[in-house]
Amino acid sequence: MPRRILHDKYFLLAKEHGYLARSAYKLKQINHAKSIISPGDTVLDLGCAPGAWIQVALELVAPEGGAGGGNGGGDGGRVVGVDLQEVRRSFGPNATTIVGDIYDLDPAVILEPVGHPFDVVLSDMAPSTSGHGDAERSAHLCHRVLQLLPHLARPGANLAMKVLEGSEYKQLLDHTKTLFANCRAYKPKASRDSSSEMYIVAHRYRPPKS
Repeated sequence: MPRRILHDKYFLLAKEHGYLARSAYKLKQINHAKSIISPGDTVLDLGCAPGAWIQVALELVAPEGGAGGGNGGGDGGRVVGVDLQEVRRSFGPNATTIVGDIYDLDPAVILEPVGHPFDVVLSDMAPSTSGHGDAERSAHLCHRVLQLLPHLARPGANLAMKVLEGSEYKQLLDHTKTLFANCRAYKPKASRDSSSEMYIVAHRYRPPKS
């Protein structure tokens, strides 16, 4: 098995440009290829720690806040991040972080900072890896994201969520396709070659009629 390179190109770029993690470049590449976030959007980031996706999302929704690690500020969109871990970094007035479990949190608590359903839902969540059943647990997290969409996403919202490819991957992708006008799998170049992670990217949410 090839040795994992920890300090790769994207790790070094993140350090140079002030991002909290190399994963910032995954969201940058997803948005460049798929255009899921626009200026003025309200964005929900599930599994947000340490905060790199919040930084990128703020640059996209409130571009006047500045580049290179972006703290947002002034007018523009807003970003709400949720994670089991506390995010200690402050991102300015356009971002709010919430500590909590997506299986337990009241959706009203998540909506409170913006006051209405989100334009974009992101999930970079991953289960605690054990080497056994990781892909299945990852798919279950994604199904939970889909369960929450009627409470958190407006009709027409966009989605990007990470899943580890495994036996439940195709079922998850097919389910997501039933909820959106357009849905594709995408693997950004910033994902490690050795990783089984894939991103499901979907546009124009169509809430179930029920």
